[in-house]
Amino acid sequence: MFNIESRDKESMARTGILRTAHGDIPTPIFMPVGTAGTVKGILQRDLREDIDAKIILGNTYHLYLRPGTEILKAAGGLHNFMSWERPILTDSGGYQVFSLTGNRKLTDEGAFFKSHIDGSKHLFTPENIVDIQRIIGADIIMVFDECTPWPCEYSYAKKSLELTHHWLDRAVVRFNETDPVWGREQFLFPIVQGGTFEDLRRISAEKVASAGLAGNAIGGLSVGEPADEMYRMVEVVNEILPWDKPRYLMGVGTPVNLLEAIDRGIDMFDCVMPTRNGRNGMLFTGEGTINIRNRKWIDDFSPIDPDTPSVVSRSYTKAYLRHLVMAGENLGAQIASIHNLAFYLKLVKDARKQIEEGNFRKWKISMVKKLSERL
Repeated sequence: MFNIESRDKESMARTGILRTAHGDIPTPIFMPVGTAGTVKGILQRDLREDIDAKIILGNTYHLYLRPGTEILKAAGGLHNFMSWERPILTDSGGYQVFSLTGNRKLTDEGAFFKSHIDGSKHLFTPENIVDIQRIIGADIIMVFDECTPWPCEYSYAKKSLELTHHWLDRAVVRFNETDPVWGREQFLFPIVQGGTFEDLRRISAEKVASAGLAGNAIGGLSVGEPADEMYRMVEVVNEILPWDKPRYLMGVGTPVNLLEAIDRGIDMFDCVMPTRNGRNGMLFTGEGTINIRNRKWIDDFSPIDPDTPSVVSRSYTKAYLRHLVMAGENLGAQIASIHNLAFYLKLVKDARKQIEEGNFRKWKISMVKKLSERL
């Protein structure tokens, strides 16, 4: 399933190939977030041809509520439903349930919650989350967990971790006693939790590693804690997680976050930042971040970013994009989102090249300095 192809001599960075039923994924990789069966505002054609996304992410919570498992089953799974032939990963919905403070109740059985759409009542369990993801048909599916907030008390994080580990055991049993609905192999990833408490992270990493599943994820980070705390937790966890399996840092992050995490041995990422920030006029480039709303771009007729291999990045000018964003035109949000995703995919592709050539650490230091600039 996962083959490591090259390693950096000065860091834990590595390149690999993640093989799935819907295609091979070169790592490190960034996954555009397609929460409800769509990367917001972007056609699947552009995801394939302009952004060249190798894998996208869907979300079990949102897909379960709308369109629902009956429609997804009738459609032949999410790949057929959304006309996407490349790999998909689905998050279990744990983070979304965590976000429903006041509308959820956690028990040993699972998570009772009210829909954010119509207030209807539902129950997620480790077992039915596996069942739902079987119907969705994603290539990589996640174990149901609780994402603890930051900051939180040690006692809460410890109790939460015990619940997450109990759910993990049950999810593995369910996964092993069921078959893929659509006849294509699926991989189950457990999730390391534990907040920013080093001892809890170690306990969780050991538990997750002992499950012996195809890959492993690190959750509960990038939820408000300082970046240095996130990096420290990644280092602690990656000392324990098996080297020969892919490591997925969930919900991360900025371009700098990606490079620092790759340096520490992470292979997979997802985040809404490229699209969400793009819709608000923030563009990521290899020379730094652009707020396209600033007046300085009003008559800048240079390409958005000639170094990003996207048609929109090279075809449209900063002045034109600023006009669209300021006028509230949907096309502005679409162009900015495509550009940002293309930039993220280029960044991880460049990281792979630098690792292969043995220059990653030096290149990373130079890039972090550039990426931290505000243009």
